[in-house]
Amino acid sequence: MSKNLVIVESPAKAKTIEKFLGNDFMVKSSFGHIRDLPAKGLSIDVENGFIPDYEIPASKKKVVSELKQSLKDNPTVWLASDEDREGEAIAWHLCAALKLDPKSAKRIVFHEITKSAIDQAVKNPRVVNEKLVDAQQARRILDRLVGYELSPVLWKKIQRGLSAGRVQSVAVRLIVEREREIKNFQSKSQFRVSAHFEVNGQALKAELAKALPDAKTALELLEKLKNANFKVDDIDQKPGSRNPSAPFTTSSLQQEASTKLGFSVKQTMTLAQRLYENGHITYIRTDSTNLSDSSISAMAEYINSEYGERYHQVRKYKTKSASAQEAHEAIRPSNIRALEAGADSQQIKLYKLIWRRALASQMASAQFDRSEIKIANSSSSDIFIAKGEILSFDGYLKVYGGGKDDVILPEVKIGDQLQLDYIRGVETYDRPPARYSEASLVRKLEELGIGRPSTYAPTISTIQTRGYIEKSDAEGVKRKLKNLILKNGRISHEETEETTGAERGKLLPTYIADVTTDFLVKHFGEIVNYDFTAKAEASFDEIAEGKIGWQEMLKKFYGSFHPLIEKSADVSREETSQARLLGHDPKTKKPIMARYGRFSPMLQKGETESEEKPAFAPLPEGTGINSVTLEQALEMFKLPREVGKTEDGKPILANIGRFGPYVQVDKIYISIKPLDPLTIDEAKARELYAEKLEKEKNKYIRQFDSGISIINGPFGPYITDGKKNARITKDLKPEELDEQTCKELLAAAPARKKRPKRRPSK
Repeated sequence: MSKNLVIVESPAKAKTIEKFLGNDFMVKSSFGHIRDLPAKGLSIDVENGFIPDYEIPASKKKVVSELKQSLKDNPTVWLASDEDREGEAIAWHLCAALKLDPKSAKRIVFHEITKSAIDQAVKNPRVVNEKLVDAQQARRILDRLVGYELSPVLWKKIQRGLSAGRVQSVAVRLIVEREREIKNFQSKSQFRVSAHFEVNGQALKAELAKALPDAKTALELLEKLKNANFKVDDIDQKPGSRNPSAPFTTSSLQQEASTKLGFSVKQTMTLAQRLYENGHITYIRTDSTNLSDSSISAMAEYINSEYGERYHQVRKYKTKSASAQEAHEAIRPSNIRALEAGADSQQIKLYKLIWRRALASQMASAQFDRSEIKIANSSSSDIFIAKGEILSFDGYLKVYGGGKDDVILPEVKIGDQLQLDYIRGVETYDRPPARYSEASLVRKLEELGIGRPSTYAPTISTIQTRGYIEKSDAEGVKRKLKNLILKNGRISHEETEETTGAERGKLLPTYIADVTTDFLVKHFGEIVNYDFTAKAEASFDEIAEGKIGWQEMLKKFYGSFHPLIEKSADVSREETSQARLLGHDPKTKKPIMARYGRFSPMLQKGETESEEKPAFAPLPEGTGINSVTLEQALEMFKLPREVGKTEDGKPILANIGRFGPYVQVDKIYISIKPLDPLTIDEAKARELYAEKLEKEKNKYIRQFDSGISIINGPFGPYITDGKKNARITKDLKPEELDEQTCKELLAAAPARKKRPKRRPSK
């Protein structure tokens, strides 16, 4: 009969731990936090020391009831939530809900869910660390204060449904500022010059030691080298090495899984949590790179037996973070001899990545033989350099890839004359900073000390859900590059083409991110200040270490934050929309401005306050609020423009809509991308209209008087009555279906899912 009740956060973790404990233990799950601040209302007594009003949510009352029932037969309680501030807070809330004394309740912690770790934890229980609880509580209350007071300001001044947060608003600011940096980047061209030689039938490519500033300088050099003789001036050969990276922290795992496996940050954390709960890896929320002595010994034994002693090297890594209190070990396999683990293919891939990284961290460096050949010429002082690298010992690369292909140079001696094949000068351009991916945003947040790695996944998810950021591909633009080629004493000119700026899976800011960021920077600069946000994290660390009190920290913050909320009431919505006056309409003398609207940037002609309703138009393609000109805006107010008429006399209108430029005939809309609605002619518009009609004609397989149609859809034929759709199975021929059969299939089909209603903007 059980006498001990062990409480963990998740059912999966409970199931794994249960295997290692005897019949005297019952293991139950709290399903995460058992108490929290209510979903609605501030629920913090600001006037009396920021005391929070916690409650047991309705969804957790049954869980609490079951835990209380279990207590009757199992009077000894072991609180086994994770060893971090969040886990400590869960244990503390359990004490409150179950009426346990946190100063005497048995608190056990472990970094891996293995029998030895669990047994060791049970032998060494401690009490709830209330300093860690205070640090978590301070973070929770501060974030509630910011969200509860600042979000309504954004609803009133910008758009309903927005939210603000201490970390999320800073993350949005980073992405917005990077996008502006890219747009303002002035790319400069230069020339890279390479000489190509042939040595005993083998190619030897050498680069000019420095880039040249322009085509003129490159041409002058090639002119000098027309009749030059080339010889080997110097050869430098030396060994080199490359060391393995430290085992994973939460942040580095998120970054590497994104780079190597294409996983989102959220996906990585979900998969890693499953692996941890099932006992395959150590605790996943950590900023430590330390490994336990027992794991180092186990890895040494494995490396020596599988690869040989030459491949082993004991390494101890120093944790970069000064506050690596969240856990005491890096992320590693619980059992290094388990080569594969996980319930599905994605878990297996992530486990393998963790396994390889941990094992590689205890392996010898990779060794390379590096060569550098300097090539001089008889016509100028310019030196060409050829570099080679040959892997002489793979070391840690045996298990953790990243090695480059060997670059083998032909055998030459100092003084050897070289036969020139050709010299090429290629125009290159400075590249702007890359847009943030999820991985690079995590890296930047960690570098700035903003947030904790465990918060990055929900932060990135929130800023996308709220419409601040879109994860998408950025289309590149093509540009011409000049090429100069010297071959057989003659110089020729060529042009090549490259696409620049194309990026995949990057985080792009929406117009609402621009507006919100500018508003917050202007009126709540402290909240989105990088240093302030990082200092807040340092304050939480000081609370956890007992250096400052949590109420003291909150009082100081709120004293400077709340007056800004009160002051923001005076900010007009017009100011927030960032209207930019472009000039006046020459005919009507009405002002024309570019500004942010409810859903997107737009042009406005006329005053909002005037009796006559202002006219609106979209921004021209490729322009923004700060770049559009008055001339461009005046053209946009000519839309919709009558292009001409169809053969039967119906007017054809050209315009720009939400999805780009189009022409319209009656209620038929035809996309004309990439054509311009201001310049498309009648002939082209008629051609596109005719193609649309032909497509529509082929769209319907059968139509019935009752309004039921059989349609050729993008995913195959289907039946519709305009309100409901029904699939047509492969055993049925769409053209042979009668009206009655269609009615029966529609009746049997599932109802359409209703789209959630958009909340109106006040």
